[in-house]
Amino acid sequence: MTKSTAITVRPAVISDAPFIIGSQIKMADETEQLLLMNDVVSAGVKAVFADQSRGFYLVAEANGEAVGCLMITPEWSDWRNAWVWWIQSVYVQPQSRKAGVFGTMYDYVKNMVMQRSDVSGIRLYVDISNLAAQEVYKRAGMNGGHYQTFEWMKG
Repeated sequence: MTKSTAITVRPAVISDAPFIIGSQIKMADETEQLLLMNDVVSAGVKAVFADQSRGFYLVAEANGEAVGCLMITPEWSDWRNAWVWWIQSVYVQPQSRKAGVFGTMYDYVKNMVMQRSDVSGIRLYVDISNLAAQEVYKRAGMNGGHYQTFEWMKG
């Protein structure tokens, strides 16, 4: 795939679940060397489709084939009296990287936010060691200097 290939973005539908599930498993392995269990990821992805309060997925396509995906998770901000949309679970197939897939998905999300008065902005987090992804996000116009994310995960 080249930069001149037309990329389209659309809301995901349940028939996209196998692509999304596979993408999440690959992303975790590539970025964090984390082996995710297919049945757990499958249930998690299907839970989003079953309950849109959990978020929604977008799929990027080139030549009619899925090449990338991401999930939007809403977070209520009392400071803004509006939602903040977190971009999560970003994956672009290796052969489609550096062709503008993430940038196209990001622009799609930004345009959605600009059309809604109840959403104030976009955030994402990235593994601190994933320098390639950080560069992609910077090129898209995001900055990472405002907050540092901390976490605690069971297990």
